[in-house]
Amino acid sequence: MHLEIITPDKSVFSGEVSIATFPGMKGSFQVMNNHAPLISTLEKGRVSFRTNEGERLMVVDGGVVEVLNNKIVVLAEAIVT
Repeated sequence: MHLEIITPDKSVFSGEVSIATFPGMKGSFQVMNNHAPLISTLEKGRVSFRTNEGERLMVVDGGVVEVLNNKIVVLAEAIVT
């Protein structure tokens, strides 16, 4: 499935992933291939995902995630470094 992570000033990541984990308002949740459609707000926390190159990790400062038709779009307020 395709994952895009975007902040107000740039595109942070765009690529194929096999699984992704997000910091939801009521706890973390995972998205896998063929996941049901969903929209959720994100708390400040870790976003992790697995690509062909291995596991990646980013920390977002809140935002929104949309999952639809094997495409995940994360609109993050900021990426914390």
